[in-house]
Amino acid sequence: MAFFIGRDREARRAYGFDEIALVPGDVTVNPDEVDTTLKIGDVKLDIPFLASAMDGVVDTEFAIAMGKLGGLGVLNLDGINTRYDKPREIVMQIAGASPTTRRASSRTCTARR
Repeated sequence: MAFFIGRDREARRAYGFDEIALVPGDVTVNPDEVDTTLKIGDVKLDIPFLASAMDGVVDTEFAIAMGKLGGLGVLNLDGINTRYDKPREIVMQIAGASPTTRRASSRTCTARR
């Protein structure tokens, strides 16, 4: 149900994971009769798992592993994995940076053009 939060601005109620409880129903389903496949365009996923396009969640190795297992790992088009020739080195620089470090030197990073 929608409600108004200002002049001509409509909002809908959203729920977080901790606000929802799944309760078993009265209907029993035979697992052999259940189809869990998901089709997105020409891509068919045996297991409907999608990994978010965030650098902290998906890198190229993870996306490949997800694909081999039947899921889909989405890479961030503007993320570290697509901007740099050696993204693992950049991630290690970020992880090892001190709070006073402002930015990486341009000599240590090789961005793709």
